Amino acid sequence: MTPELLTTLLISGGGLIALAVFFTFVPVGLWISSFAAGVHVSIFTLVGMRLRRVVPSKIVNPLIKAVKAGIGLNTNQLESHFLAGGNVDRVVNALIAAHRANIELSFERAAAIDLAGRNVLEAVQMSVNPKVIETPFIAGVAMDGIEVKAKARITVRANIDRLVGGAGEETIIARVGEGVVSTIGSQHNHKHVLENPDMISRTVLTKGLDSGTAFEILSIDIADIDIGKNIGAVLQTDQAEADKKIAQAKAEERRAMAIAREQEMKSSVEEMRAKVVAAEAEVPLAMADALRHGKLGVMDYVNYLNVQADTEMRKAIGHPVESDKE
Repeated sequence: MTPELLTTLLISGGGLIALAVFFTFVPVGLWISSFAAGVHVSIFTLVGMRLRRVVPSKIVNPLIKAVKAGIGLNTNQLESHFLAGGNVDRVVNALIAAHRANIELSFERAAAIDLAGRNVLEAVQMSVNPKVIETPFIAGVAMDGIEVKAKARITVRANIDRLVGGAGEETIIARVGEGVVSTIGSQHNHKHVLENPDMISRTVLTKGLDSGTAFEILSIDIADIDIGKNIGAVLQTDQAEADKKIAQAKAEERRAMAIAREQEMKSSVEEMRAKVVAAEAEVPLAMADALRHGKLGVMDYVNYLNVQADTEMRKAIGHPVESDKE
């Protein structure tokens, strides 16, 4: 191989490598597409995007869509949103949808909603086509103690001005549930609720439940209503059972007190009997002392014995069974 041929091959290879690096670093195809679409983005701007580690296609393609839709945007706005971690394509699609639906939405507002973590395109679509949120069965108890269960369908529309910092669907469901429970609980008879279920939706709607939320409530419709348990009867039964147990406990306490009192009285009787026996034991000593000092004669003592024997005889006649046992 001659030196001239080798030099030509080296120059050709170097040129090809240089062209490959150039076309890799400089998105010429993207520049041609933007130029053909009437969006003037210079080569230097695209190179600058590469240097700032911004994917040019994620900026230029949404910019082409925006310009074609008649929305005035520039690369600096889209780049800043991309570098902040936003979804440029979704924001541009939301701006186009809002523009077509005559909804006032600026790029700054759309970018703020996107950076806040909400789907701005879905919010715009919900503003045009309201969303229906279905609640689970919500149970309330009327004043007559009957439980009433209601399921509601809430038609909401996104409020773009309150998407940043506004409460979500969970808050709407919780507030509607609270309104349903309070409305049912304020009725004296559960039949009124069954006869006029729309009374619940009318009452709940007047409370302004969408305040501070990212939605605007258009309507609240009762989809299903059912009767639950007789809570009043259950509570009365439980109360009666509790009263019964309390009464039984008090009766048991009185019975225990009576038994204890009975035992105390028996103990007192035995104590008194012991005193009587002790006193009777002193009688012979007293009689002996009386005989010794002449205060009691022999005939008096004999008469005492006769009286005692007569008393024993009378006891034996009056209680024959006890005498037989003895």
